[in-house]
Amino acid sequence: MIRFIFLALLALVAAGGDAEAAGAKLAQVDDLKDRRIGVLQGSAHVEYVEKTWPRATLLQYNTPADLLLAVKTGKVDAALSDAEPLREVLREDKTLGVLGGNLFSFPEGVGFRKENTALLEQFNRFLADLKKNGVHAEMVDRWMEKNITEMPVIANPNPGGELVVGISDGGLPFVAIKDGKLIGFEIELSERFAAYLGKKVRFTNVDFSGLIAAVATGKVDMIVAAIFITDERKQSISFSDPYYEEATRVFGLKKNIAAYGTSITDADSGLPFLERAAASFHSNIIHEKRYLLLWEGLKATVLISIFATILGTLLGALVCYMRMARLSALNVPARIYIGLMRGMPILVLLMLIFYVVFASVNIDPLLVAVIAFALNFAAYSAEIFRTGVEGIPTGQTEAGVAMGFSRLGTFFHIVLPQTVQRILPVYRGEFISLVKMTSIVGYIAVQDLTKASDIIRSRTFDAFFPLILVAVLYFLIAWMLMLALEYVERATDPQRRREAARA
Repeated sequence: MIRFIFLALLALVAAGGDAEAAGAKLAQVDDLKDRRIGVLQGSAHVEYVEKTWPRATLLQYNTPADLLLAVKTGKVDAALSDAEPLREVLREDKTLGVLGGNLFSFPEGVGFRKENTALLEQFNRFLADLKKNGVHAEMVDRWMEKNITEMPVIANPNPGGELVVGISDGGLPFVAIKDGKLIGFEIELSERFAAYLGKKVRFTNVDFSGLIAAVATGKVDMIVAAIFITDERKQSISFSDPYYEEATRVFGLKKNIAAYGTSITDADSGLPFLERAAASFHSNIIHEKRYLLLWEGLKATVLISIFATILGTLLGALVCYMRMARLSALNVPARIYIGLMRGMPILVLLMLIFYVVFASVNIDPLLVAVIAFALNFAAYSAEIFRTGVEGIPTGQTEAGVAMGFSRLGTFFHIVLPQTVQRILPVYRGEFISLVKMTSIVGYIAVQDLTKASDIIRSRTFDAFFPLILVAVLYFLIAWMLMLALEYVERATDPQRRREAARA
């Protein structure tokens, strides 16, 4: 027993030493070997951290905004970032700093589907001409060195056809949204290439981790998103000649980096709360017309929610009928469908439909989102309907038939009204859950409210205001829709209707 206590005390002392070491300031990049390191999911930084610091805790984030939020809130001790976007972040946020010099650098290229060799060759010829006539060097100087964020006018008279370009809003100088319009080095590069082809360009904003899948499955013609050219990625897609050489650096909070000393404070932290709130509101909503992003995201969220619910309710009624049928040919497929839909995460279903089922079909991602959520909602609503119908005593059906109604008439006039009244509270809750689940549609390039929040955060570097604002908007949507369903519930209540008639 004494030996056990002694060993436990040693373990506590060791743990305290580890905790003290973990809390020490970072003096060099090798200090990250046993720390928490944040990286962008799907980036070349993942492999680098795994090979260089195998003992470190690797945390992967889906967007640059999420990665920045993790650093600012202390979820990670440091993070890896491309040098050019990081320069823009450091200009705006004085609480962040870099650790050491460049870790490594990679050439960046445009990604194409392996079968699309003709377009790849056209881009390489275009890029060679751009470098030869000095336009490429002028673009690099303007976007990277001088930090000029105005898009030039690119002549493209009478475009024929369409060039679909996959991008990821990682921020300036590559891709950003200003005054409701896309700007950046890669946006200009894509528009110049479209003009070279005599086509109109259409951009699809995809999360970084989904870019390669988007071009490999033909959802986009090419991807331009500061993607490092690596051997592993070459196995899935083809790359153009490099258009830029990008370095990787480590960044974190200055207060955690030894080179910056101990007197690092946030310049805005001393301002009164109302002034800070007003400044955040202007930066995240008014400046560069960012309210347009939220408006577009709000429309997408509401459209998906309403149409998915309508389609899912109709499909759920059909599945309910099949589930309650005595024929195995109807009953068994319904059981399988319900079990499959309820057992599969909605995100997996969404990705499967977009990248597998409609892999070779040019379909609007918004429609895919409606289909996926409708299929999921149908499985749950079918079981809700079945529970409601089975809760009605069979004697009422028999009484209806005895009174001269057909079985169908009995269902519509006697069973269905009571079923609706019983299931509405549960149905309402399932509907609100669907509204909240639509926040994942950004994975297939739908700009909903959550995606709009990510875009705003990637420009303002504000960790909290956009998230809080979107949370409030989701609450308001759910609250208004809940009020509408409560009205339907009251309108279908026979007791309330009798009281209203007497009144």
